[in-house]
Amino acid sequence: MKELRDPKALRGLLRDIAGLARSLPSPVRVMEVCGTHTMALFRHGLTPLLAEAGVEMVSGPGCPVCITPNVLHEAAIGLLSGREGLTLATFGDMTRVPTRSGSLRTAVPARHSRLQVVYSPEEALAAARSDPSRETVFFGAGFETTIPAIAMTVKEAKAEGLGNFSVLRALWLIPPALRALLESGRVGVTGFLYPGHVSAIIGLRPYAFVAEEFAVPGAVAGFEPGDILLAVRSVLGQAAAGRPGVALEYARAVRPGGNAVALEVMAEVLEPCDATWRGLGTIPASGLRFRPAYAGLDAAARFGLATSGPGRDLAGCRCGDVLRAVLRPDGCRLFGTKCTPDSPLGPCMVSYEGACLIHYKYGRGAGAGGRG
Repeated sequence: MKELRDPKALRGLLRDIAGLARSLPSPVRVMEVCGTHTMALFRHGLTPLLAEAGVEMVSGPGCPVCITPNVLHEAAIGLLSGREGLTLATFGDMTRVPTRSGSLRTAVPARHSRLQVVYSPEEALAAARSDPSRETVFFGAGFETTIPAIAMTVKEAKAEGLGNFSVLRALWLIPPALRALLESGRVGVTGFLYPGHVSAIIGLRPYAFVAEEFAVPGAVAGFEPGDILLAVRSVLGQAAAGRPGVALEYARAVRPGGNAVALEVMAEVLEPCDATWRGLGTIPASGLRFRPAYAGLDAAARFGLATSGPGRDLAGCRCGDVLRAVLRPDGCRLFGTKCTPDSPLGPCMVSYEGACLIHYKYGRGAGAGGRG
C-alpha cells in the first residue's frame, strides 16, 4: 500500500498521463462513476494535478443517496409520521435528504414510532427480532456493493418467519445507468473509472458493452492515489491505442468474475425492474424488486406507499444536472450560498459521496479544474 502513495511513483504516473493526454483529441475527459472516487480525487489533491496534465475528471451518478428520487424519501417520511408503533431504520445520510415534505430528521414521528440510524441492514433486522410487537421498516438504498447484504437480510427474515420486518427498496444497478448516459449523447467522455466496491461484487463483464458497443475504454480503480492514477493511465492508453476494453487496476480486491456468493443471493431474492433515477429519469432494468417468493417483505406493497415517479426537488436544486455530469456543482447559482452542508437543498450536498458536498469541502478555491 505504501507504494500507492509514493510521491516519486505518483509523479511518474502523472508524467505518463500528461504524455498520453497530449496524444489524444481535446478535451480529454474521464468520468469517475463512484462518489468515493470523487472524494478520493479531491482529498488527495489529484483533481487539479490531473487538470494540469490535461485530463478533466467528471463526476458520475455513483451516489445512491443522491440518485434516489424524492418520491421515495417522501414515502419514508409519510410512513414515519403516519404509522403508529413503527421503527423506520436507515443509513444516516438518508435522514438528511431535503424534500418538499421536510426530511426524515425533521419529520415528527407518529405516536410510539421512531427513526433509527443504522450502519447495516442486519441492525434493522436485529431491531425487528428484539421487539416482535413493532413493525420495523428498513429504508435501504444502495448499489451492488450493499445490495447483497440487504438481500441476505430479507432472506433471513423470511426464513425466520419475521412478520414485522420489511424493506422500502431503493436499489440501483450501475451498468444500466452507464448505458443510459452513453445513449443520451450528452456526456462526451474519453473513458470511465469503474467503481472498485461495485466491481468487487459484479466483476468486469457487466461493463464490456461500454467498450464493445460504444468504443469507450474503462478501468476498475481502487481508492489510493496510485490506484486512481494507474486506472487513468490505463484508460488513456487504451484510447491512444484505439483498443478500448475493461482493465483491472484493483486486482487486490476485485476478481474478474466478481463475488459468486453475493451474486447468487442477489439473484435468489431480487429481479431487475425499470427504475427512476434522480436526474437520469426512468432507466430500463436499472433497479431491483423482490421476486414473488419474497414480495411479502416489500414495505411499499405492505403499507400501500406511492413510490413511482421522480417526485419534485426543492426549487432551484440542480442535483439532477450534476448527476448527469452536465453541470459543475459550482455552476449552480445556489451552491455555497443558499445550499450548504448546514442547509442543503438537495442530496448532492448531503451525502458523503455527493459531488456538491465534496466540492464544497475540498474544491472551492483549490483549482478544481473542470469538475462535472
